[in-house]
Amino acid sequence: MTTVTKDCFGASPDGQEVSRFTLTRGAVELSVISWGATITALKVDGEDVVLGFDDMAGYTSAEGRGKNPYFGAVVGRVANRIADGKFKLDGKEYQLAQNNGPNALHGGLVGLDKVVWIAAMEEGNGTVTFSYLGRDREEGYPGDVLYNVRYSLDDQGGVRIDFTGTVTAATPLNLANHVYFNLAGHKTGAAGLEDHVMRMAADSFTPVSDKLIPTGSVASVAGTVFDLRTPTRLGDVLSKCPGGANNGFDHNFVMANTEAPLNFVCRVSHPPTGRWLECFTNQPGCQFYTGNFVPTDESLRGKEGAIYKKHGGFCLETQKFPDSINQPNFPSCVVRPGEVYKHTVVYKVGAK
Repeated sequence: MTTVTKDCFGASPDGQEVSRFTLTRGAVELSVISWGATITALKVDGEDVVLGFDDMAGYTSAEGRGKNPYFGAVVGRVANRIADGKFKLDGKEYQLAQNNGPNALHGGLVGLDKVVWIAAMEEGNGTVTFSYLGRDREEGYPGDVLYNVRYSLDDQGGVRIDFTGTVTAATPLNLANHVYFNLAGHKTGAAGLEDHVMRMAADSFTPVSDKLIPTGSVASVAGTVFDLRTPTRLGDVLSKCPGGANNGFDHNFVMANTEAPLNFVCRVSHPPTGRWLECFTNQPGCQFYTGNFVPTDESLRGKEGAIYKKHGGFCLETQKFPDSINQPNFPSCVVRPGEVYKHTVVYKVGAK
């Protein structure tokens, strides 16, 4: 049985109270806050394995601790990048904020990660549901959207996130959770991911341009650094990844089986500690990101004063393909009135 407790985490920049909810079941403890429906901690047998901050200042301040790179937040209305910050839908063109070079990223300047959500705690079934009403033309997107994000724990060590959304007008909708994992423990974030072992259940991926926008093709992973179908130590391949100073994985992997209710995405293990993580989803893609744009110096300080650096955490952002609104051969991310957006991801964690 999952227990849920609530306390105050602080206040948003405009003075709204931000609540923290802690869900506990067996050896797994999950903490989430109403600011951005954000995961702030995930403890496995007492060890916190996600990156984050101790208080609201870390999540809202761009100075001092460094700029928050979406640690643990729900991102959207559209996760990932949209080329040139624009798209055309039903014959009309929409311009978004270009907050990532020429591109729009993770919902814009004030995306879902930078607002206070309404929270409902259900102690009887051990869940917390966050809700937010996004208004028409918010960050340039058409139509109102009612978002719901539900967090729960299962009896197999799984953190389950269920996203739903309903709309008043046709709009792109593609949510993701941007939690950064480090199975060695969040305080080892400066040491990197070298000893993590990844096995990704993907035969193909979507190649990108130098602006990290998909080219529109779907390519085989065979013979490339993206072939993670057999257990691969990240320390052996990160240096071979593209990206120059920002090298690493920041690519969408195409799920091999999209017919099952929840598809196996990957298994990541950390042999020195025996901890492991398995990911499952009903989405067609997973953006595997290794923190390539996290600073390389000591400017980003997280929980308990820990220093987080480049390649100090990894994300498994299950979603539709990046820039799918501009790529007709990609799975559609458009939701219309009368339809319900549904997205589930399960992060199952444990230790040997």
